[in-house]
Amino acid sequence: MVKGKIKIGIIGCGHWGPNYVRAFQRIKNVSLDIVCDLDKIKLKAISDKHPQIKTTGDCNKAIKDNSLDAVIIATPAKTHYSLVKRALLAGKHVLVEKPLTIRVKEAEELIKISKKCKKILIPGHIFEHHDAIRKIKEYIDKRSLGKIYYMYSRRTNLGPIRNDVNAIWDLALHDISIFNFILNKSPLSVKADGFPYLRHNIEDVGFITLFYSDNVVVHIHVSWLDPRKIREIVLVGNKKMLMFNDLDYTHPIKIYDKRVMKRKYERPYRTFEEFKMIIRDGEVSMPKVKVKEPLLSESQYFIDCIRRKKAASDFLQRGLLGVKVLEAAKKSLKAKGKVVRIK
Repeated sequence: MVKGKIKIGIIGCGHWGPNYVRAFQRIKNVSLDIVCDLDKIKLKAISDKHPQIKTTGDCNKAIKDNSLDAVIIATPAKTHYSLVKRALLAGKHVLVEKPLTIRVKEAEELIKISKKCKKILIPGHIFEHHDAIRKIKEYIDKRSLGKIYYMYSRRTNLGPIRNDVNAIWDLALHDISIFNFILNKSPLSVKADGFPYLRHNIEDVGFITLFYSDNVVVHIHVSWLDPRKIREIVLVGNKKMLMFNDLDYTHPIKIYDKRVMKRKYERPYRTFEEFKMIIRDGEVSMPKVKVKEPLLSESQYFIDCIRRKKAASDFLQRGLLGVKVLEAAKKSLKAKGKVVRIK
């Protein structure tokens, strides 16, 4: 066990950086010593609010600072590989925002380096730390919904529009990681379609289909060019159906006692009239789920892993799997929606 204060630095102060600043300052026995970003305006905002934190435009001051135990990397995805590798080799534990990298080979290399250096490496798949998502996984593990037929998700809004990656790389990984987590499976193949409307080379909207074993199909719709902010997932089983709405802070999960059943006969049916389906339309239940802030839970988990000098390997493997799915989706996108198998 690591005792005493754990000293950390944050590299990147764009969308997620300030949230990490807030989260880590709420964790006991953690000292946030330095924040790095190229944008002086963003650094000034941090300094004005948290004058005790050092700020710098040079990330090397955090990476090479021997007094720091760990760094959080919340920079554009294309910089993850280089920054994470340098931080690990400099003896730092690393929490990196999703995706782990933008290439499978790079992700595999970082995992090897983290093991060789005996340093914690965790990808920021925040929904794996979401209490409602963990509750949904319990329902699936206990087969409360029966056999899962299919699932779908919608993650849309008007903005924020990214310049470094398309909407699929920016948004779909949340849902990909959720489905892999709750099913505890890897998809066998993927199909992806995307369309650039604002710029010719970056897709603003994407439709991804994941094919799992047992004939489970998952559809994901992502867009930053949409009139409504939607964050929902629907699961359809042969016993019950479930809806998760991340924007409903009171009752994020609703379970529908609905299903379709075949009418049972003492003998096999012989005519179409005898073959009838029964639609069961039961009650809607809303289980109580006390949701803690997922980012705070993720940050606390990272610190706990550092203290134990050990992290659950499945988190890192799902981080690698997410990159594999996205890389396969990229191939499908270039092939105009061709189904691509995931190695």
